[in-house]
Amino acid sequence: MPPEELWTTPESGMPAFADLGLPEPVLRTLASEGFTAPFPIQAATLPVTLSGRDLLGRGQTGSGKTLAFGLALLSRLAGGRATPRKPRGLVLVPTRELAQQVVDALDPFARALGLRTAVVVGGLSYSRQADALARGVDLLVATPGRLTDHTTQRTADLSEIEVTALDEADRMADMGFLPQVRAILDLTPADGQRLLFSATLDGDVAALVNRYLHDPVTRAVDSARASVDTMDHHLLRVDSAAKAQVVTEIAARDGRTILFARTKHGVDRWVRNLRRDGVVAVGLHGGKSQNQRNRAIADFKEGRTPVLVATDVAARGIHVDDVSLVVHIDPPADPKDYLHRAGRTARGGESGTVVTLVTPEERRDVDTLTRQAGVRPTVHDVYPGAAAMAQVTGSRTPSGVAVAEPPKAVQGTPRGPGRGRSRSRQGGAPGAGHGGSGGGARRGAPRAGGNRRSAGGRSSAA
Repeated sequence: MPPEELWTTPESGMPAFADLGLPEPVLRTLASEGFTAPFPIQAATLPVTLSGRDLLGRGQTGSGKTLAFGLALLSRLAGGRATPRKPRGLVLVPTRELAQQVVDALDPFARALGLRTAVVVGGLSYSRQADALARGVDLLVATPGRLTDHTTQRTADLSEIEVTALDEADRMADMGFLPQVRAILDLTPADGQRLLFSATLDGDVAALVNRYLHDPVTRAVDSARASVDTMDHHLLRVDSAAKAQVVTEIAARDGRTILFARTKHGVDRWVRNLRRDGVVAVGLHGGKSQNQRNRAIADFKEGRTPVLVATDVAARGIHVDDVSLVVHIDPPADPKDYLHRAGRTARGGESGTVVTLVTPEERRDVDTLTRQAGVRPTVHDVYPGAAAMAQVTGSRTPSGVAVAEPPKAVQGTPRGPGRGRSRSRQGGAPGAGHGGSGGGARRGAPRAGGNRRSAGGRSSAA
């Protein structure tokens, strides 16, 4: 594997999508979806992957890498048809939420090519997933654990996989999934095309690359460190006694906001406190059922809930347009977590603000963490009602009128693939295994500056 410094970037002068060799139905769908020109990661990788070469890719979150590997994968599958239980293309991702985001992004293109998609993740009906596989799936998007269940039970056979994409391979390594990933890759044809995207290529990920990729082309278009061009980073130093009120005033701002807390109990506590003070907020963490997690994400994406409070389960895989502010209520554990949390804003070329709340006892550790993350934040001393805080975050006094708790998700009626999801931008009925899993359309008010789609694609497709 070549060293990182040999990774290349695309030449200046971005080509058009039509110059990259994509099928005509994909080009028409790109135009209808509002994609005007490719992002650098797409321009750098699509000519390589469409030619059938293996690929190592790196792009920061929000860089458009989902379309980079997804359009290549779908284009390579065009014209074929899957047989029962034998998918032809596979995307492995670390989290359930990311799996659904990938399918939502790729579904319009799959439909345009007459291809079927399905999602296979834990927390949703195994039997429905097995039924979808039995009908034939061209593109399968899966998490390693649930796909392993299907291969063990022989409801999925990977012997006809033509192209495999591994998205966020470093995250799968961090979560302990690489033994399952290796077992899955061993079930796919050894001569199949493989595409791997990762923020880092050391340790276990490097071993994975050396074992499963054949003479890969490498492409990188940015640093693994946080973007300083599209994100403003701030440290808000606050006394412990004033922190709760500061968080509430920040959360009461206008605009879509994600607040990160360290524990699931902390998430639940912050949501209760915010709603009590009149802030419409919803929580997301691994202790919630998949139905509840799907509902939280849908409500946040569609603007019904402007504030999402989450643990690091949302640091990767939650791709939502127009998140203008990310707040670390609790500082992250390490620099990598900081960057992944921060990457929920400033997506697709948009700008955003990242704020870390720091109490006196946390200052030394946070200074070290931001330095290791390659970030030089602006430091402010704040308190409830502080003008500096309002200038940075748009904070304001909350209404104080308590907000009712959201209804519980109804068990047995999943809002994930195949049931109860909102319709896609094209109005197609969603459903895993029936031409895709739609949903995820954004109807919330855009940030100041308008609902601009930057060149290369929507933020939610990255």
